Amino acid sequence: MAKGAHFILYVQDQKRSKEFYQAVLQRAPILDAPGITEFEIFPGAILGLMPEEGIQHLLGYETFPNPKKAHGVPRSELYLKVEDPKSYHTRAIEMGATELSELSKRDWGHWVAYSLDLDGHVLAFASETEI
Repeated sequence: MAKGAHFILYVQDQKRSKEFYQAVLQRAPILDAPGITEFEIFPGAILGLMPEEGIQHLLGYETFPNPKKAHGVPRSELYLKVEDPKSYHTRAIEMGATELSELSKRDWGHWVAYSLDLDGHVLAFASETEI
């Protein structure tokens, strides 16, 4: 049985991404060291930011594709259920995210706003109740 989960996004600029997520999530990182920044997004769930530069070295030059070649191409979606998705979405846009869609009710019943973070990862801020 898992005791927690770490979700790691490969980013072009660790410092820039740290500042972005610190402002959007409104919390300080729990770890900020060369090569990794981590935010606890809820107990047992960690969002990690790892520079693209070090990924191939860490996972193997020969076998792992260079993530820098996919920069700007959506490679993941971070779907966060929060109390006020509109405020999270607004902060993301103010910090430089690209809006994909405003907060609206989706077919599956959630209210969700979508954007792309500074590296092209899809961000979704959602609520199960009407805002």
